[in-house]
Amino acid sequence: MAFVPSPFRRDQLSPEMITRYGLDRRPWGTIIGTTILIVGFIAALTFVTIGLNRPPLNATLITWDDVAPDHVTVTFDVQRTASENVTCVIRAQDKSRADVGYAPITIAPGAATVRIDYELRTLAPAYVLELLGCSVGPTADVRGPQFPPGVVPPDQPWTP
Repeated sequence: MAFVPSPFRRDQLSPEMITRYGLDRRPWGTIIGTTILIVGFIAALTFVTIGLNRPPLNATLITWDDVAPDHVTVTFDVQRTASENVTCVIRAQDKSRADVGYAPITIAPGAATVRIDYELRTLAPAYVLELLGCSVGPTADVRGPQFPPGVVPPDQPWTP
């Protein structure tokens, strides 16, 4: 049964009419629905506020160069809270998009903006290099290496 509001105010009706037409009952569905809506709005507002007040962690790939078939040089910037340990992950792929190099790089606490130069060892010439992402802590929240089956990732970093 759908609730249709009365065109009359309660003070215009007799007590018998109020009882007969159910105007003396509390609208529990409306009270529960309103409460759920208010709680949901407060939860969403809290979630957005926490997200906006979190210090930013930004990583930008500046340049990379395939200087030799067995390694590439990578330069990227990281903006973070200075007191945080940050782990960034880079990978190199060949023309068939198979991984030929992969390295998690841990950046110790220090300056808020850091430029990292890294020598990534590769199994073959690199065609694409990606900065997969960075996260706070010892492990990055990114996809793991995707080397072909049976291929062992090369040790990192490259050293002459």
